[in-house]
Amino acid sequence: MLLKSWIASANSAETEFPLNNLPYGVFSVGDGDLRCGVAIGDRILDVTGLEESGTLRSDPDVDVLDVPFWNDFMEMGPKVWTEYRAKLQALLAVGAEEQTQETCTFYSVPMSEATLHMPFRVAEYTDFYAGRNHAFNVGTMFRGPENALPPNWLHIPIGYNGRASSVTVSGTDVRRPWGQLKAPDQEMPVFGPCKRFDIELEMGAIVGQPSDAPVTVQEADDMIFGYVLLNDWSARDIQAWEYQPLGPFQAKATATSISPWIVTKAALEPFRCSTPEREKELLPYLSEPGPMLYDIPLSVSIKTEKAEVPEVLSRTNYREMYYSAAQQLAHHTTAGSPMNVGDLLGSGTISGATKTERGSLLELSWGGKEPIELASGETRSFIEDGDMLTLSGAAQGDGYRVGFGDCTGRVIPALDDPYARGK
Repeated sequence: MLLKSWIASANSAETEFPLNNLPYGVFSVGDGDLRCGVAIGDRILDVTGLEESGTLRSDPDVDVLDVPFWNDFMEMGPKVWTEYRAKLQALLAVGAEEQTQETCTFYSVPMSEATLHMPFRVAEYTDFYAGRNHAFNVGTMFRGPENALPPNWLHIPIGYNGRASSVTVSGTDVRRPWGQLKAPDQEMPVFGPCKRFDIELEMGAIVGQPSDAPVTVQEADDMIFGYVLLNDWSARDIQAWEYQPLGPFQAKATATSISPWIVTKAALEPFRCSTPEREKELLPYLSEPGPMLYDIPLSVSIKTEKAEVPEVLSRTNYREMYYSAAQQLAHHTTAGSPMNVGDLLGSGTISGATKTERGSLLELSWGGKEPIELASGETRSFIEDGDMLTLSGAAQGDGYRVGFGDCTGRVIPALDDPYARGK
């Protein structure tokens, strides 16, 4: 049920930011400082300002939100997260005192006037390969359907450690990478710009509490602060040449885009759902004590330079994942690797069972063999320079939506030969 706010725009069935949501981000206006903010309707509540004024504090003695990231707040733990959210909802709910409304209005800005920034500092980044439909599709392309899934895939969440430095906020341009490429009919590899650039529709889980020993799935779920949309930009031709025997490296190092708002686990609680029925029984340490996924409809759209409006390429749902973020995090800790506040876990590509539900161009064009026909008359097998790719998603409640803000990136041309200096 929609929770009513005195901010009228938050009561629309179309907004992604009702009182039920209250996601956390970082914003600036003009040349002003970066500040922590909360999205509510078509406005951003300046919670850094509310903290400075003493109106809303997470700690009575220490300024926590005087820095342009939410890591220090996350570190305070689930009890503080719950209490702070309750205070926010009370300030913004219908029936709040007139003085409260005036103060919150003073410490808020129209979202249309703000620039959004990275909402947290990424400590480390791990990306998983945990969508069964995606894994089966990709495996089928390269090994045939009978050998599509590796023998370990149905037993463990497979992942790799990516580059935290590559993570950028929505709206940041993505430059086409250079790399070593080798076509099957070539005797020797060449060095050049990527020709098969792609996206992967994912969700990102943000670790809000540290660990220094293995944790259970329930403990892992308790450690997760919130979620973002995540685009794992992928250079498929670089990947095809480099991935054996140790997996992705430079193919995944160009960029990882995330949506600007952290949607808290509390806001997503009404949308919990179970992971799918298992084909192989998981080992006990990966067993789930309850529903650990979320019912969140997702989409991918593209806007080419010739197109007037974006065109939807795919629609799917986060509930398609074979392993939940809590299972991924629990497995991540088994060897004793400490987890840090601000660690980011990519879900892996989210694809459904049908062609219109595939979360990457690699799948949508079936490795380039079935080019996608666009309404503009163009075709795409992979991303071309100037293309704008957008990931969108919002959980649908009774008369309200809980969204993340779009995750958008435009691909710009590769640099001139980076090693041509002095020639």
